[in-house]
Amino acid sequence: MTAAAAEAAFDAAAIGTAIQRRIGVKTSRDEPLARFTTMRVGGPADLFATVHNVHELRAIVRFARSREIPLTLLGRGSDVVIADAGIRGLVVQNRAEGSRIDEAGARYTAESGVPMARAATETQKAGLSGLEFGLAIPGTVGGAVWANAGAHENDVAAVVDSADVLLGDGSEARLPAADLGLTYRDSRFKAEPADVVLGATFRLETADAATIAGRLDEIRKWRREHQPLGIPSAGSAFRNPPGDSAGRLIDEAGLKGFRVGGAAISEKHANFIVNDQKGTAADVRAVLDRARDEVSRRFGVELVPEIQFLGDWGSAG
Repeated sequence: MTAAAAEAAFDAAAIGTAIQRRIGVKTSRDEPLARFTTMRVGGPADLFATVHNVHELRAIVRFARSREIPLTLLGRGSDVVIADAGIRGLVVQNRAEGSRIDEAGARYTAESGVPMARAATETQKAGLSGLEFGLAIPGTVGGAVWANAGAHENDVAAVVDSADVLLGDGSEARLPAADLGLTYRDSRFKAEPADVVLGATFRLETADAATIAGRLDEIRKWRREHQPLGIPSAGSAFRNPPGDSAGRLIDEAGLKGFRVGGAAISEKHANFIVNDQKGTAADVRAVLDRARDEVSRRFGVELVPEIQFLGDWGSAG
């Protein structure tokens, strides 16, 4: 069955009932998705569910695959912009947030729905260093592995030991870091979207908890001074091009403050698009397209979006 045929055959009521009966996960129909994203835009999901542990995550992914149901996984909703028309099929919010610390082995293991900021503070309290940069990552462990997220001169590739993965063929594997295909803001999971990160283990270093706390305070201070916190955004709009900064190029193009509707390029950091006046997804995309086109025209640099655009962008609005 093609994806189009699967969408046409999608019966949200029947599928929702089956999920609740077979997996024990509640579902809702036509669920507005804007509140589940950091940009606060986006239309409804045909069917929506939240999973709270890896068992539920594994079961609902297998259920959707067995029935060829269009499936979108959502973590904390950062680095994504959902179309105003919403997302067809089933949207699953991942709140699998189990974690454990092996202080003796300097390892931290987390399910894929654990927020990276929580991973940073949990490991700090245990006297384990290496995940401090996670405080600046608004997403989850699963999303961070998927994107090889990074900040403050560190990234997932530098500290991840392995990832537990539900593969496209239905089997599970614990993949070592070398098999994750981690490069700058990229991984094997972007090329293999059927593979789902269930969790990850990080190899860290022991350090004084107070010293680590001081580093976290420095990151908090830097973010307050340099990023538009407290305003809806999706985080960095573009990857940094080799040897340069996307924010610098957008700033040099004179685009700080450029606005379409309720979305604008931040005056504080040019690589952030903010939704400061109840903007739409279309507004956000128009601002991003303008920044990309203007940087290309002026400097010959093709910026690559870090934001993922999800959902039905073919519909009006």
